Amino acid sequence: MRLRTRVTLVSAALMAVVLAATGAFVYLRLQTELRQAMDETLRSRAEAERLVVERSGALPSDQPDDAFAQLIGSDGSLIESSGSIAGEPPLVEAADVALPALSERDAVTIEGEVVPARMLAVPISEGRVLVVGASLDDQRQTLGRLATSLAVGGPLALVLAVGVTWLLVGWTLRPVESMRGEAAAISASDPGRRLPVPGTGDELARLAETLNAMLERLEEAIERERRFVDDASHELRTPLANLKAELDLALRRSRTADELERALRSAAEETDRLARLADDLLVLARADRGRLPIRREPVDVARMVGGTVDTFAARASERGVGIDVRVPEELRADVDELRMRQALGNLLDNGLRYVPSGGRVRVAAERHDGSLRLEVRDTGPGFPPEFLPVAFEAFARPDVSRSRPGGGTGLGLAIVAAVAEAHGGTVVADNLPGGGAVVVLSIPA
Repeated sequence: MRLRTRVTLVSAALMAVVLAATGAFVYLRLQTELRQAMDETLRSRAEAERLVVERSGALPSDQPDDAFAQLIGSDGSLIESSGSIAGEPPLVEAADVALPALSERDAVTIEGEVVPARMLAVPISEGRVLVVGASLDDQRQTLGRLATSLAVGGPLALVLAVGVTWLLVGWTLRPVESMRGEAAAISASDPGRRLPVPGTGDELARLAETLNAMLERLEEAIERERRFVDDASHELRTPLANLKAELDLALRRSRTADELERALRSAAEETDRLARLADDLLVLARADRGRLPIRREPVDVARMVGGTVDTFAARASERGVGIDVRVPEELRADVDELRMRQALGNLLDNGLRYVPSGGRVRVAAERHDGSLRLEVRDTGPGFPPEFLPVAFEAFARPDVSRSRPGGGTGLGLAIVAAVAEAHGGTVVADNLPGGGAVVVLSIPA
């Protein structure tokens, strides 16, 4: 069932209940008011006529329209009746009236017309009973007309309310239908389309704005995915091509043992490069899905940093670059040591890649505001200013070329950011005022 129909039916049911309850309340309220007004009138008449009977011994000669009175003896006999009900037997049994009593009769002949009546019987002197009454015909006609009006007007009001609700809900949902149609037209091949935003400034407008913001994020995610696939394909193509070329060259003609060994060593290097690239891509893929595994445990930070630096000592010596380490011996933190070594290794790899011979790379760690602050700075040329906003995106590189002698893939800083995020931390890259680059990793630990 359509939302418009459901809302209309629910509104119709509620309106029917409200109209029925309101009609019943009005009817019963009017009935009560009329009955109370008549009872007050009967009490006033009874008091006035009692005084007349006590003084004169007879009923007043003049009675209001559609009203009557009777005087009944202590033995139940009829002493006197007003002219409007001449010939009517006693209306009450005197022996049954101990206190003033109100009662009704459906058939009392008043001036020759049989009508319903309401009566008040009061005891007077000498055991007699005075009965005053009035016709209920006008009241019942009034209540009957009210009931007819409610019976006719209620359904008409309900139909009108249902019609207005149907139109109002349709008008309210028109922007939703417009958004639905536009959403159905959006596809992966055309992610730039957006939902129309109503100019009402209400909840629907805010919903459209929220959905458009979501579509914006999805478009950015799709674009990042496309760039990631394109860059990954490019990075995989180069080592695969090199590997195939080495193998083809080795098989093309007879080779000496040394030539074959060199070809196999080159192929092994390309295979290692492919394996490292595949591992890096797997880390980033897990990080994008929020599933990068992190196992925290107490770690000796000085030992962790020293062990990582030692793996780069030979390479730093070959390039003529010095590595300084400043880590307090007592510093410990709850982190994933394997991931932190991976992140620190990538930072050291970047530093050694760009620092010229004679330069320095400094690694420092400290506890700051409850977090482990790990800093790697160098004396190289620093980051290009246009690179800093995208430094931690996959396949981002400081230079425009895609192939470098150093063999970098542009995934190092992206993995550092993934490790920081998995730990609930942050990473920041910047240039130093006197030259060189600095990357600060902050991990709650």
